[in-house]
Amino acid sequence: MVGKLSKVVSLSHPISPRIPLWPGDPPVAFEDVASLEKDGYFLRRFSMGEHSATHMNAPNSFYADGMGIEGYQPEDLVRPAVVIDVRGRTQSNPNYEICPQDIEAWERVHGLIEAGCVVLMYTGWQHLWNDPTAFFGLDAQGSHFPGIGEAAIRFLLEQRQIAGVGIDTHGVDPGQSAAFVTNHAVLGRNGIVLECLSNLDRLPARGATLVIGVLGLEGGSGSPASVMAFIP
Repeated sequence: MVGKLSKVVSLSHPISPRIPLWPGDPPVAFEDVASLEKDGYFLRRFSMGEHSATHMNAPNSFYADGMGIEGYQPEDLVRPAVVIDVRGRTQSNPNYEICPQDIEAWERVHGLIEAGCVVLMYTGWQHLWNDPTAFFGLDAQGSHFPGIGEAAIRFLLEQRQIAGVGIDTHGVDPGQSAAFVTNHAVLGRNGIVLECLSNLDRLPARGATLVIGVLGLEGGSGSPASVMAFIP
């Protein structure tokens, strides 16, 4: 299959102790367990939050009786993707809520979004990843980064029957949201929620296929994810 592809793009950020972390989340930590000099091989242990780095959320992160991350089947994690570039709206407004008009404007150019797609929102926040302060925009009022508004996610789920959403910020919900409506709406359908994506500028508006690799953590509320985009 790879021979028939023009490009394979990783949409995941490398994981290090320096990545932006949601306020209050555990740090990323690495600890040497074995060394080449002493043991003849090198081994580390690592720890991090289930919702840190590029990651996928699971329904049980918002629903007490929801499915854990290990409940997703392999076929759930291979999906066509479309990319909606909303930087024209977000660069001057870090609190911007993506709305149905953004989606309709994209569809006028690229055609209707097909059922079963994962819709990726390119806000430009991926370029702030190495500056955690700017990435979160945290102040006395909380975090400031764009996300998907309630009307937009209802439109995508009900009118387009999408499989899920992804974004290059730390949340598919806007930073100022306390209700997490988009997460609730998608995860209530056992859909896909991807956050902290990268390299969205390297994808076509439509035509890519996502392959989402997660750790099958028993009862996991989410997992760091290796997200690959296959481009024909």
